[in-house]
Amino acid sequence: MEPHDYVVTDIQGDYAFLKQTDTENAEPFQVAMALLPPETDVNTKLRGFMGMFEVFA
Repeated sequence: MEPHDYVVTDIQGDYAFLKQTDTENAEPFQVAMALLPPETDVNTKLRGFMGMFEVFA
């Protein structure tokens, strides 16, 4: 497996919606905010690997 890049498209309560940016036609999916870095907000870019996420520029 390899890491993937995402962008936060929406936040609704305890859940964020992420869209994978390193592939085409990816549908947003829901992730619990508790699994994301505390500074996560809409339009934050994240790199994810095996259920762990980190902010990247």
